[in-house]
This record gives sequence, C-alpha cells and structure tokens, in this order.
Amino acid sequence: FIFANWIFCNIQFHRASNCVSNNQRRRRQIIRFDLRADTTFEIAGTMKLDITKDPIGKDKTGHDVFLRDIWPSNAEIAATLEKCLTPEMFRTRYADVFKGPKQWQEIKIAEGELYSWDENSTYVRNPPFFDTLSRADNPISDIKDARVLAVLGDSITTDHISPAGSIKKDSPAGKYLMTHNVEPTDFNSYGARRGNHEVMMRGTFANIRIKNEMLGGVEGGYTKYVPANEQMSIYDAAMKYVASGTPLVVFGGKEYGTGSSRDWAAKGTFLLGAKAVIAESFERIHRSNLIGMGVMPIEFTKGDNRVNLKLQGDEIVSIKGLSSGLTPRKLVDIEIKYADGSVKNIQGVARVDTVEELEYLKSGGILQYVLKGMAKAA
Repeated sequence: FIFANWIFCNIQFHRASNCVSNNQRRRRQIIRFDLRADTTFEIAGTMKLDITKDPIGKDKTGHDVFLRDIWPSNAEIAATLEKCLTPEMFRTRYADVFKGPKQWQEIKIAEGELYSWDENSTYVRNPPFFDTLSRADNPISDIKDARVLAVLGDSITTDHISPAGSIKKDSPAGKYLMTHNVEPTDFNSYGARRGNHEVMMRGTFANIRIKNEMLGGVEGGYTKYVPANEQMSIYDAAMKYVASGTPLVVFGGKEYGTGSSRDWAAKGTFLLGAKAVIAESFERIHRSNLIGMGVMPIEFTKGDNRVNLKLQGDEIVSIKGLSSGLTPRKLVDIEIKYADGSVKNIQGVARVDTVEELEYLKSGGILQYVLKGMAKAA
C-alpha cells in the first residue's frame, strides 16, 4: 500500500472526506489515500461499473485506465517495503520510546502517587462517579414520582444519545466551553473532549438529528421542562430536575442503544439523573453499560409501548418492585400518572440478566463494584 499511495499521490488524487460511523456519527475532515472500492468508485465518478474489468478513468492522452494499471503487484509492494523499511529505522524510533520527544519531556508534571487534576482543564477533569462512594452496598430503591426526560423512537443509537461529532456554539457544551475561554474554532469534538464530563453530560441526547417525541418533530437535544411547560435543552431541564431532587426516566422504542458500544451513552444518561430507561428492546452492550452506571434498563411487556400508552412526556412515573428482592429479569410494576389525572399500571421486565449485574447495581455501578473489591482485598 506504500506503493499504491505513491501512485495516488502522483496522479494528484486527494480525497477530503467525512469519516462517518454509527448513523450521524463523529465527522472529521481527513485526507486519505487508499485503494478501497469506494475510492475507486469516486475516481470513476459512478458506481455503475465493474471495477475488475471496466475502465475507471482516462490518462493524459485519453486512453482508458483500469484498476489493474495502478494496482501494485505483490512483488512491487515487497520491493518497496524492502527498500524503504530497515531494522535500523525501528531501532532508532523505539530506542527512547519511554523518554519521548522534546515536547513530551517539557511537560510539567506534579510529583506524587496520585494524579493531580487541573481544575482549569477543558479536556480532562475529575469525574463525579465516586463522589458518593461508600464501603457499604447501596440498597436498590424503587423509583417514585419520576419525570420523563425524553420519549424516543426506534433504533436510537448510542450516537444519538452521546454524539462524538462537532460541538455547536449555541449548545450547552458550546456555552460551557466559551465560559472557559475556549473559542468556537478550538471546540474540537465531543469525542476529543470525552475526558471532560462537563462537556459530555451537556452533549448527552444532543445529537442534531435526535427527535424527542415530547416536542413533536423538533430535532436536536431538546425537551419540555414540565413544571414550567417550557422547551429547553435536555441538559438544562435535567439539571433543574436534579436540583429539585426529582428522579428521571427515559422512554424508548425498539433496539434502544444500537450502534457502537459508546460508554458515554450510559455515563451521560447517569449524570443527567436518569434512574431508568424503559424501552421495547435494548442493544445488548448498551443494556449492560446502563447497568454498569447504575441505571435500570426495563423492557415493556404484553405489547405495551410508548405509542399505545399515548405517552406525551408530562406523565409521572413510579417503578415498584426494585427494592423488594430484585432478581434477574424480575417483573416490576410501572405506574403511569397522566396529566388528566388518570392512572395506568403496567409491568416491565427489569433487564438485569445475571446475578453479577445485580451485584453491580447494589454497588452503585461497575466502577464502584471494582473499587470496593480492591478495597476489600487490600
């Protein structure tokens, strides 16, 4: 591929593309030189051809150019590698690998066995996951009088929940960065700032394409703050609920949390104060990640879903049966109080699938479980 890249450079083919994964996912401008099929189709300007036998373009003289004309043989690749790569290159490069370059050596570090958190950093901050840590296990409690943070549809991806792409200037994360003297040109992306929980929790449910059914067809990370009947960002509403001590739940459809196993999709949900996610089904890794953060995943039963329950997001939700002998896949009672005063009682399956996951929840999450285990073993 070194030889192939050289060829592509010499025919002055430069591709600036968006690296997109997981639906509307992280996007960044990159320059790529490769011989993948999609690049070949881009050279040709169409996908209506057989790249194994049809020409993909023309040379300066107007003659057809085929993929086989620019595709290097194994012998050419081997010859290029033998010419360009030597054992001395690796010995030189890795001789002082732990010493690092000059820039690395000039970084000032604090002495001591514990990491010294920089409170002014906008990239790496001390997360609050252990702020309420205790040696004793936490009793799993029922969820009483929770408000609805979001009502979401089918196939909500982890990127809908925790986007890794660009940060908008007028978003909660953008406003946070600007108050910390970061200019929009230096925002970088959510993915680059995932070491800062302040940015990531503000970015939770902030995908520009997510639709909260509480607001009809409005796109973006918005919700209705029910006590004031006011539309605002999901982050701002969540913080108001947290300040008043109001637990939150999220409703979803089928395949909730599909896509890549993005840990911040669960971390952000936890930091926004959500105690449970109630959906028709879960992607298996995201379900596990929610438990790892102490958030209860619950599946509808008997054909119930957000649509036939006519959820508007102004309901008050209580979940009973969590505190009384929770076992894997236990049926729990869900009480939904509608705005008109009517009440509907349904059941859901607590998607705690194993005894080990139950232990994680008792500890407050897998991080606390591991730390408590280390403390006991010390």
